[in-house]
Amino acid sequence: MRRATVYPGLAAGALTVPPSKSLAHRAVICAALAAGESRLTGLAEETLSADIRATIAGMQKLGAEIYFVSQADNELVVRGVGGCPMMSGDVEWEIDCGESGSTLRFLIPIAALSGLPVLLAGHGRLPQRPQTVYQQIFAEQGLCFKPTPAQNGWLVCGPLRPGEFKLRGDISSQFISGLLFALPLLAGDSCLRIEPPFESCSYVQLTLATLQKFGVTANWQDEYTLHIPGGQSYQPSQMTVEGDFSQLAFFAVLGSISARPEGLEIHGVDVNSAQGDRKIIDIIRQMGGDILDLPDGYLVRPAKLRAAQIDLADCPDLGPVLAVLAAHAQGETRIYNARRLRIKESDRIADMQEELQRCGVAIRTTDDEMFITGGGSYPGGVCCHAHNDHRIVMALAVLAAACQKPLQIAGAEAVNKSYPNFFADLQHKLGVKADFTEIKAVDEI
Repeated sequence: MRRATVYPGLAAGALTVPPSKSLAHRAVICAALAAGESRLTGLAEETLSADIRATIAGMQKLGAEIYFVSQADNELVVRGVGGCPMMSGDVEWEIDCGESGSTLRFLIPIAALSGLPVLLAGHGRLPQRPQTVYQQIFAEQGLCFKPTPAQNGWLVCGPLRPGEFKLRGDISSQFISGLLFALPLLAGDSCLRIEPPFESCSYVQLTLATLQKFGVTANWQDEYTLHIPGGQSYQPSQMTVEGDFSQLAFFAVLGSISARPEGLEIHGVDVNSAQGDRKIIDIIRQMGGDILDLPDGYLVRPAKLRAAQIDLADCPDLGPVLAVLAAHAQGETRIYNARRLRIKESDRIADMQEELQRCGVAIRTTDDEMFITGGGSYPGGVCCHAHNDHRIVMALAVLAAACQKPLQIAGAEAVNKSYPNFFADLQHKLGVKADFTEIKAVDEI
């Protein structure tokens, strides 16, 4: 375990955010299902997150050839399987999904394209995250979907059949996306009927846009119904993975609460992106933030912030850093439609409440909401806990920069899940000092 110590400081400078984790998952899967060679630019081997490595390894296990031409190139080559994963009966199929919910939920329907059993295993909190949507679908089709506690995973066995699928829209859009990857490859047409409320719709739109880049289509019949023609095939493509608004959010909040007057520049994103977390720009502006558009990003300058009502239904990953933003806004901010934060890598409502209270922030919560009274100055000088959650680590690091004394974060290595270079970028590109100490025993925390 590692402890990060982040020191108070005013950020300034410029950085380029890493590629979108959401889009990278989708691009790797689509390319791996195509017949032929695809090239994905914008990804670098030395900075790949643990989640994307899990998806790459999973698709390799299912028959795709995936590699970087060289460490110097930001280009991933994918030679796909041309539809159904290339599995044979004389191999024991086991896929390690790491701690990535996207990897697990995207790959389950793909693994079920064949009639062979596949074990998909997970680590950390992943084995406890709900898979009831797939359990019900597999049961309705008479297919195997069995928890395997000894392996921390699930044993699935197809073949998945086309048809009509009913899914709740308020659990996770990852189930919808997972089916969208697999259903076009089946012989017949399928239909997805999504029961309202339909949350995180923007992530489904990202999936549909990526499918289209690889020659696969699905069509909205109405706002809750998707028609998926069967008998399609993925076509190889070249795709650039754009920058990640989920990661940009931490620096946009940092620039708003603890930056020099000239602000900081954030590059590498499409300002017209379809990513749901692009909403961070609108939220900060709504709260009085000072953000200017750049051709490939934003200039963020410190501003006097005011409280707001923030709906997380379509951008749940913003929850932890928005709590930090709210802690620096005058008045009481209400963050609602936040229930799904409780079933992420940690219980992000309870755990952010615990850590923010440790730092002196006035926060109260319900099952679905966070109420944060901000506008004060926070002393720091305490040791917080990461709860094995990358977004909690990064949110606390942003809070630390605005504290009066250094803030320690135990378990800071959790950032490897999505942004291995986060602390290096924070220190070397934006001037906020951060260092690490190995923790050898639990009683040192």
